[in-house]
Amino acid sequence: MSGTLGGVPITPPRPRPPFLRPALCLLGLLFAVVTWQVAAEGPLARADERLGRALLARDGVSAFLADLGNVEVALPVLAAAAGYAALRARAAGLRRWWAALVAAAGAAVAVPLVVAPLQALIDRPGPPPMAPDTGFYPSGHTATAVVFYGAAVLLVLPWLRRRVARLAAVGAGVVLVAATGVGLVRHGYHWPLDVVGSLTAGAAALTAPTALRTGKHSGS
Repeated sequence: MSGTLGGVPITPPRPRPPFLRPALCLLGLLFAVVTWQVAAEGPLARADERLGRALLARDGVSAFLADLGNVEVALPVLAAAAGYAALRARAAGLRRWWAALVAAAGAAVAVPLVVAPLQALIDRPGPPPMAPDTGFYPSGHTATAVVFYGAAVLLVLPWLRRRVARLAAVGAGVVLVAATGVGLVRHGYHWPLDVVGSLTAGAAALTAPTALRTGKHSGS
């Protein structure tokens, strides 16, 4: 478990898991390959569009799941997690008890700043229900889900003492992100690779601060 989020110490530091750096490299490689294929309209992108058409099933359930990636839905979850972490840190006497609030704000601001330029640059056409609009790669809703829900889990996890509570928090985050991706594809808002690209980029962004950490931070 990391003591930082976005380079900001939120809890006393803990040892860095040895698999994080290889995982970060793998996530970066996957994002690069997917982005290259989408931008070049390569065979993977063409297969992706065939798969997207086959999976299309617009209904109320898919619309509901896709809406989990809306900022209006995900931001209150992140804000609640940041508030909880800040209160726990202050009660524990940590000097930088406010770091969770800073990390949450940074995560919220970073998503549009990174995603919007990539969407404009790659300018990928959307699935048939979204035609003739462009700018669908990477998926902004998926990026919001990964970063907001993922950051929320990372903020509260160090303060959960019981193993079952930690597993429940991680499971809830995974379910919310997966449900968002499924809904976006099924409802025809995005191609599958739009979702995959944001999943890999978002996971890399959450992993990088801990994977690249070389020193120790003092939380008190």
